[in-house]
Amino acid sequence: MIEYQSFILDNGLKVLVHKDATTPVVAMNIVYNVGAKDEVSELTGFAHLFEHLMFGGSVNIPKYDEPLQKVGGENNAFTNNDITNYYLTLPKENIETAFWIESDRMLNLAFSKKSLEVQRSVVIEEYKQRYLNQPYGDLWLLMRPLIYKVHPYQWATIGKNIKHIEDAKMEDVKDFYKRFYNPNNAIMVIAGDVDFEDIKSLSQKWFGSINKSYSLDRNIPMEPEQKEARFLKVERNVPANTIFKAYHTCDRMSDDYVTTDIISDLLGNGKSSQLHQSLVVNKKLFNSISCFISGDIHPGTIYVAGYLADGVLPEEADTAIVEELDSFKNNIIDDKSLQKVKNKFLAAREFSNLSILDKAMNLAYYELLGDANMVNTEVDKYMKVDAENIQKIAKSIFTVNNSNTLYYLKK
Repeated sequence: MIEYQSFILDNGLKVLVHKDATTPVVAMNIVYNVGAKDEVSELTGFAHLFEHLMFGGSVNIPKYDEPLQKVGGENNAFTNNDITNYYLTLPKENIETAFWIESDRMLNLAFSKKSLEVQRSVVIEEYKQRYLNQPYGDLWLLMRPLIYKVHPYQWATIGKNIKHIEDAKMEDVKDFYKRFYNPNNAIMVIAGDVDFEDIKSLSQKWFGSINKSYSLDRNIPMEPEQKEARFLKVERNVPANTIFKAYHTCDRMSDDYVTTDIISDLLGNGKSSQLHQSLVVNKKLFNSISCFISGDIHPGTIYVAGYLADGVLPEEADTAIVEELDSFKNNIIDDKSLQKVKNKFLAAREFSNLSILDKAMNLAYYELLGDANMVNTEVDKYMKVDAENIQKIAKSIFTVNNSNTLYYLKK
């Protein structure tokens, strides 16, 4: 059980406080409700670019890392389709430093031409290294537009086209900041040996004067139901043939989400999973195979990804995957296998809440979903998943017309 208290400043900033007297370290996590899905198709990659720009200095703090390092702190951030998350840890005696630097870059990010050019170059180089110059690097750049035709999930966080970052203008960058980097579009969590009233005072002192935004209307187009199977085949300089299959699923807050997550574990999480046992161990069609969900806030996807054994034709391997999915949805899972997956989930959930930073991150994310207490209660939903509902959901997901298949083959 992760206990917490919360309050909201007049400008809309939500603040959650988790007290843990066992650690001398305090964690601050600020999640902004903006990700790649909030971009427009002509200006993609901006959420990720902004993650970099936020470390380029603010008006009163030219070097973001410097004051934090002086007091023994560490920081980092990440961006995905749905959110941009900034986090730091530091000794509790120096907690006000965290409030100072985070509030200043929320209010006064320094938009220098030099900073934009530096971070632009960093992102372009990251694109080349991660997506162009390593094996399978462009796989997700191919999969996303295959799966999504309307929703912004069709592009990766790096962007649809790196030219959008190359051509990014200062005016575009400032507009993005003004729209999304506001207190009423953020959630802050403080975790550690802290006093609730002290955190309220510090929050008001450093964040209270920042104005809220009045332009947070989002008109994100929803993906229509897929009506026919989609297929793509490419050849690249890679060591092994790969098959990726993707099926549309529910959104993160759907009652079916936890069942879909359980399905992915039963099918392809670990060496005892159905796909591994059948297609790797017994039939020896794949060297490895897995199944996982995207976990997106809007309707997402469940993936089956496998690296083929030498000499196996992709068509043969693909047929074998479909046969396994058909077998899964047409047969009731046994109680022992289901309980084993639930036990693994329980262990993983406990592990994910071990550190003070993990707790801060999880509270922030669940609050963004709409209910921070889900960090405590969602596990009960997993424990209540039954075999009949698994079969029902599997039958609705694993259909031919809902499939998106990529053959990523070696030359």
